[in-house]
Amino acid sequence: MEKRVIFENKILPYFLLLPQLSIVFIFFILPGAQALVLSMFREDAFGISREFVGFENFQRLFADPNYLHSVNITFIFSISVMILAMSTALYLAVMADRVIRGNNFYKTMIIWPYAVAPVVSGVMWMFLFNPIVGIITYTLEQFGYKWNHSLNASQAFLLVVIAASWKQISYNFLFFLAGLQGIPDSLIEAAAIDGAKPGTRFWKVVFPLLSPTTFFLIVMNVMYSFFQTFGIIHQVTSGGPNQATNILVYKVYRDGFIGLNLGGSSAQSVVLMIIVIVLTVLQFRFLERKVEY
Repeated sequence: MEKRVIFENKILPYFLLLPQLSIVFIFFILPGAQALVLSMFREDAFGISREFVGFENFQRLFADPNYLHSVNITFIFSISVMILAMSTALYLAVMADRVIRGNNFYKTMIIWPYAVAPVVSGVMWMFLFNPIVGIITYTLEQFGYKWNHSLNASQAFLLVVIAASWKQISYNFLFFLAGLQGIPDSLIEAAAIDGAKPGTRFWKVVFPLLSPTTFFLIVMNVMYSFFQTFGIIHQVTSGGPNQATNILVYKVYRDGFIGLNLGGSSAQSVVLMIIVIVLTVLQFRFLERKVEY
């Protein structure tokens, strides 16, 4: 029987919601509205004069090949991080679910990277792949492969994908492990009795039951790739070389805070917000139908 809380005082629920609603309004709705207003104006670099231009900033935006390149890079980057982080986390979660001795130590060592700040993560991977003193770079040179992500665009893109994925593996691991531990052992044992091999049991029984968790993580990883990888990009490549890692959130920073194009960067912020909203709605609208509970 479902129990529902009934407040005798009709005003009390609104007071309880007020702190959270205030945070949402101050840090989300208000900046979003301000960006929407600024996207309709052209300002000078000092913010002294302002001219209303309507949708001219958006027209210039979509006519800019550099911005279209940034959109393309962002989608490729987001999909790459999502696939790499989720597949690695799923494998580690399956292994952790089987470990008997030392399982707490094993899980702790996998979880701790989540506490590392994005900038610190970027610095660590930047040192590992440093063209001069990096240990991974030195190892690659022993096999005849020269690494220099400051000059090679493909290497720079691969490096930020690895750094961003490493940071997100722990987050995905927690949810996958919780999902695996919530699957009844009787279902797996029944499949084993029917003669299903371990691989078949995983893909036919375990993985379909993880679909709600997988769906949730797809959404969260897309959000992470779009917004929370700024520190890694800024520290490792600063959007280069040749704008190979200049994803949308970093381009907003470069155009707005470095180029002082306030109207154009605000228009980019609005477009980025719309893209994320559309992606989220599409994921919940269409992928939810394939979720098996």
